[in-house]
Amino acid sequence: MKKQLLLKIGKYLMAAFYFLGGINHFLQPEFYLPLIPEYLPEKDLLNTIAGIAEVVGAIGLLIPQTRKIAAWGIVAMLVAFIPSHVYFIQIGSCLEEGLCVSEWIGWIRLVLIHPLLIWWAFIYTK
Repeated sequence: MKKQLLLKIGKYLMAAFYFLGGINHFLQPEFYLPLIPEYLPEKDLLNTIAGIAEVVGAIGLLIPQTRKIAAWGIVAMLVAFIPSHVYFIQIGSCLEEGLCVSEWIGWIRLVLIHPLLIWWAFIYTK
């Protein structure tokens, strides 16, 4: 019973997290655009795709018939975001007139938080 409740709460928290994050890609693109590595083209398009993917994934998590595929989509999306985390570390974890944190925080995001987010989404693939 407790496990089911935790899974349900986790599902709604994850959906809210990705829904709000996805919407934020449209409200504050200037936050995300500098995080996209220079070697990737069409930054505006990539930001839009990321925002749509997060919103669609969030909604998909809430629909029983699409939950598994949405969770796999979130896993794939998070894997696709890894180059941005690496890039953020490469540029010293500091954006001019933007996000600026200690470099160790960039590493924590890459090697600890990001894998935990992938694991969290993976739970709902079953």
